[in-house]
Amino acid sequence: MVKPLRLVCLATAGLVFAGAARPDRSVAVAFRNVHLRMGEGIILEVRHLEGALVSTKSGQPPVFDDQRSFTLRVDSGEIAMTPASLTRLLNEHVFAYEGSPLSNLEVSIEDGRIKQKGTLHKGVRVPFTVVADISATADGRIRLHPTDVKTAGIPSEGLMKMFGVELEDLVKSNRSHGVQIVDDDFLLDPGRLLPEPGLAGRLTAVTLERDRIVERFGPGTRGRLAHDADRRARNYMYYRGNQLRFGKLTMSDTDMQLIDADPSDPFDFCPAQYVKQLVAGYSKNTASGALRVYMPDFEQAAAADLRPTRVLH
Repeated sequence: MVKPLRLVCLATAGLVFAGAARPDRSVAVAFRNVHLRMGEGIILEVRHLEGALVSTKSGQPPVFDDQRSFTLRVDSGEIAMTPASLTRLLNEHVFAYEGSPLSNLEVSIEDGRIKQKGTLHKGVRVPFTVVADISATADGRIRLHPTDVKTAGIPSEGLMKMFGVELEDLVKSNRSHGVQIVDDDFLLDPGRLLPEPGLAGRLTAVTLERDRIVERFGPGTRGRLAHDADRRARNYMYYRGNQLRFGKLTMSDTDMQLIDADPSDPFDFCPAQYVKQLVAGYSKNTASGALRVYMPDFEQAAAADLRPTRVLH
């Protein structure tokens, strides 16, 4: 017979186990001077970033080869984008679906403001131009506040109302990819605008710097993770802790740093086709079991991949 005291201990242990939090399977990351290719012509210029790869599948580690298997959590960072990249993002991802009310969008920076040109589809095609101030909202979204609106055939004061009606339907149908209109302002959710992987983080500021739109996340301070990386590297992506799967391998107690083989310019990296860069580079193991992978820029690796192979007879 099991004694009552033992029954109480077993029950208590069971409650502790049942109530315990699931182990954190996220992999900490630190990026420096990396240009991430998120799609054709869509480049995120990561000046610095610290955060984690957070698995989207319960009980599974992030899989480097599957951009849907994790979310990139940004605890602190600074990311820039050119108007050309934002233009491609809006046309080929955010509003790239049948029945979209907006098309032919073009973004530029003029006199310290964002200028957007495009076509509104409301029975007829209506070209428009909107000039707007840019800022961050208290809840971490990008606000575009129009200061000048020009249209063909529709009074400018009515254009934003028409946008609002159309985009309200998009928000309800979940096709808007993080675009909303409140009053006269465009509100953009930076975590939902991008293709996979998803991005999670608190946007604290957005500014214009010459020909760049610059987003700042978190407190802006740099954590200690970067100190664990090879600090001789100027441009890199560093992954630390827990498990990370890539290719046919699984790295436990992950300690992997992808390093730009040519530090004279930012590390041009394509997550969807990184194998080309991996094959064109080389790797080293440290005495502690860490992995250091030296890679050429994606453009260079892709060009080498297209060269014909010479056959020796």
